[in-house]
Amino acid sequence: MIRVISSKFLLKIKKGPIKENWGFPFLFVFVVLLAGVAVFLSAGLSYLSDTLVIYAFYALFVGVVLQFFSFLKPVKPCKTGVN
Repeated sequence: MIRVISSKFLLKIKKGPIKENWGFPFLFVFVVLLAGVAVFLSAGLSYLSDTLVIYAFYALFVGVVLQFFSFLKPVKPCKTGVN
């Protein structure tokens, strides 16, 4: 039952913003990692937060580059002719 629900959910995501916006997953990971950095830093684990922030900025860089390329890709015209 869980497998069927998760596959339907993944199909909806595949047709949604990820297909049109390539950088979205990386930017989402950046935000999640940055929240993790804040939690680890407040817990006093600065060595772990330093490592995590490096991965967060790599995700940000990849996300911004992919966002730029998805902005440059050509837009398919509508079938109705109205944009």
